Amino acid sequence: MKTIISAALIAIAAGTSAFAAVQPIPGSITYDNANVQLEKAPAGSTFFHTFSNGDGRDVREVYKVNADKSVTLVNRQISNAS
Repeated sequence: MKTIISAALIAIAAGTSAFAAVQPIPGSITYDNANVQLEKAPAGSTFFHTFSNGDGRDVREVYKVNADKSVTLVNRQISNAS
């Protein structure tokens, strides 16, 4: 039990989630294993991507720029309005 808790705390301290990563959905920049790389964004910076899903809801995603200039989806919010 101590090992599981220790691993979870290390993952949280490292800025990653050991339990649930946000998976891309249709409309996400990284959907369908897209290889997205940014040329001028500094590593560690974040940016928003907003789009409408198929049922009229707005989706707002947050991406982080990695050291190799690839991006990682870190958060998603879907509006309740439909």
